[in-house]
Amino acid sequence: MTQALPKIVTFDEFITWYPENSGIRYELYNGEIVEMSQPTGKHEKIKGFLVRKLSVEFDRLNLPYFIPNQAIIKPPERESGYFPDVLIVNDQALSLEPLWDKSSTLTNGASIPLVVEVVSTNWRDDYYLKLADYEEMGIAEYWVVDYAALGARKFIGNPKQPTFSLYQLIDGEYQVTQFRDSDKIQSPTFPELNLTVEQIFMR
Repeated sequence: MTQALPKIVTFDEFITWYPENSGIRYELYNGEIVEMSQPTGKHEKIKGFLVRKLSVEFDRLNLPYFIPNQAIIKPPERESGYFPDVLIVNDQALSLEPLWDKSSTLTNGASIPLVVEVVSTNWRDDYYLKLADYEEMGIAEYWVVDYAALGARKFIGNPKQPTFSLYQLIDGEYQVTQFRDSDKIQSPTFPELNLTVEQIFMR
């Protein structure tokens, strides 16, 4: 008995296919459409809290940033497309984005000062797949918010513990700094951010 292989689609086919108002979120991983699991209430509260705090921060600094409700990150030369939990976009860089007007898609790391993934059951995507692609794209800062300690021990320690991992692009490679408990987040993008891990994880 043979097993049918999943249909491989291009990014353009994915965009055309994507169902509107279905209540289900999908991402494209190397040509394969993947249905995202339904997020937990805590996941959504943490995401909403970060959106609120970060919006206040870039408004206060009068930066040309905004947080889109739904925008896609497409790594170059790959049939993939990701919907991050929180995505900060530099409005002044959008003129160099060829897919923005048509499909709210970003392909240049320079357009993205910061991207955030709040870890859920598909933690491998955040720690392996997206980490590598965001680094390759040149996204300056990437947060992996692992409030439930779901990631592998090599990422969050042994024994596992809730961890906020901040990846900063230095000389083309991500360098990670990790924060836990009462640690204050030290963000290169928002150096005056006054926020501790406990404040985020207690949502």
